[in-house]
Amino acid sequence: MKYLDVEIRPMLDSDLPQVMEIENQCFLHPWKDKDLLYELHENPVSNVWVIEYSNASLGLRYVVGFVDYWVTFDSGTICQIAVHPDIQRSGVGSQLIEEVIKDARAKKVNALTLEVRESNEKAIKFYTKHGFKTIIKKPQYYSNGEDALYMVLEVNG
Repeated sequence: MKYLDVEIRPMLDSDLPQVMEIENQCFLHPWKDKDLLYELHENPVSNVWVIEYSNASLGLRYVVGFVDYWVTFDSGTICQIAVHPDIQRSGVGSQLIEEVIKDARAKKVNALTLEVRESNEKAIKFYTKHGFKTIIKKPQYYSNGEDALYMVLEVNG
C-alpha cells in the first residue's frame, strides 16, 4: 500500500515558509526570505526546486527539501541543497541531486560545481558519493574565515 507520493517540482511562493524552516535548521548562516525570493523571481539563471511528500487522500503536502542551482551556458552551480534534518540520510538529498544532474545533462551543462565548508564532513561525503571531486581549497571563503572546498562533477563530456 502506498501512503506518500514524492514529487520534485519548481518552488512556489507558498512553499517559502517550509523552505525557510529547512534553511534555518540546515545552514550556519541561513539566507533570508528575500534572498530565496530573489532566486525564485529575479535571478534569470536560477532553478529552485523542492521535494515534496504528499498524501492526497489526507490532503497533506509537505516540503522536505530544496535545491537552488544556476545554469549559465554550459556550466552549472549548486548554490544550496538541503533536506529537513529529521529525514536526512533517507535518500531525499540523493533524489534531489540526481534530478539536478539529469536536468543539467538535458541542458547540455558540461560540469556542475559547488563550494562546501571544509568542516562539513557529512556534505563532503554526500557530494563525493555522487561523483563530485575536490579541485581546490578556497582559503577564508566564508565570512567566519573558514575555508571552502571547490568541488566539480563532470556531467557531459
